[in-house]
Amino acid sequence: MSDDWVGHVIWWHVYPLGFTGAEPAAVAAGEVHHRLGHLEAWLDHLIGLGCNGLALGPVFASGTHGYDTVDHLRIDPRLGDDGDFDALVAACRQRGIRILLDGVFNHTGRDFPPVRAALDGTGPREWVRWSREYPYLFEGHDRLITLDHTSPPVRDFVVEVMCHWLERGADGWRLDAAYAVDPEFWAAVLPRVRERFPHAWFVGEMIHGDYGDYVKRSGLDSVTQYELWKAIWSSLNDRNLFELAWALDRHRAWTAGFLPLTFLGNHDVTRIADKVTDSRHLGHAVALLFFLPGVPSVYYGDELGLHGVKEDRPGGDDAVRPPMPATPGDGDTSLYQRLIGIRRRNPWLADARISTEGLTNETLAVIAEGRAGQRLSLLLNLGDEPFVHGRPVPPHSWTIE
Repeated sequence: MSDDWVGHVIWWHVYPLGFTGAEPAAVAAGEVHHRLGHLEAWLDHLIGLGCNGLALGPVFASGTHGYDTVDHLRIDPRLGDDGDFDALVAACRQRGIRILLDGVFNHTGRDFPPVRAALDGTGPREWVRWSREYPYLFEGHDRLITLDHTSPPVRDFVVEVMCHWLERGADGWRLDAAYAVDPEFWAAVLPRVRERFPHAWFVGEMIHGDYGDYVKRSGLDSVTQYELWKAIWSSLNDRNLFELAWALDRHRAWTAGFLPLTFLGNHDVTRIADKVTDSRHLGHAVALLFFLPGVPSVYYGDELGLHGVKEDRPGGDDAVRPPMPATPGDGDTSLYQRLIGIRRRNPWLADARISTEGLTNETLAVIAEGRAGQRLSLLLNLGDEPFVHGRPVPPHSWTIE
């Protein structure tokens, strides 16, 4: 398991290709655009929010959106080179900021050399997962070829990549599409990485499935809490806090064994400012993110109230992956600062035990209790009348006491 630093980290999650305004497809051979420095100008903004972790989307050479990797050991030339990465690591270290990298090891782009050789018959087939003579495509995407996770060369390669970038300054890995990978693959790979980097943290992208069972079988430290994400915005929109309470029961069970990565937004989903249809309840969502146990992540721009709707079409992710200006400006981040401040003053919330009281369609009290007897309550009121639970909570408001 990873060190105690994980219980104190709050990630600021960035999709670098979008954030920096990079080209939508790979640039010509030999062409390099030094854009990672654009992120450095925002590190003080990260710190000012109260965050202390930078979770990076794909930064390795790819054909288009970053998840079609073609070279896991090279920084995407649209973002820069090794020197730019080293400079970003140094700037983060100066500020005490942890770094999480995005590892796409379920599949690669067609032009990843071992995959390309396997497909054209000039190299060993063992890199690719096959269905007779046909390669498995990830979720039907013709350009994304699924790797053979039973293959020793694939396992050795993933170990090599992880160790290479941990050695270069990363603190951990988000493992893309972990839900599509047999957990035994990670169980074989991660111990070899932890031999060299025992303090690293590994979080798998899980959308559905049994989170607890996957963590146990894979040896991962954490998984993404999509179930809670959905319950938050859906229960607020429907004024059905029974849905949230049900999800919180499951969340409580999981946090007894590991700390899930909690979030309101990421590069794959509609912005929370659009997901929550009644803006009066946006604060309720943010309060839940920082009150509940887990490892919180803030998707860049959510703290500034950015809007963006994901659409099911080519380029449909662009609205939630926008370029950002050279400097943060003076946008209002007070809601996030206030709630992250509460989290920082009460670090025991990271692994608190939670329970619920006062449950109706429109009201809920979430009680958090720490191991040393600490206690706080988050009171939610979605209704048009005051909610009294020890103290009155005005309509369409929340409070922590």
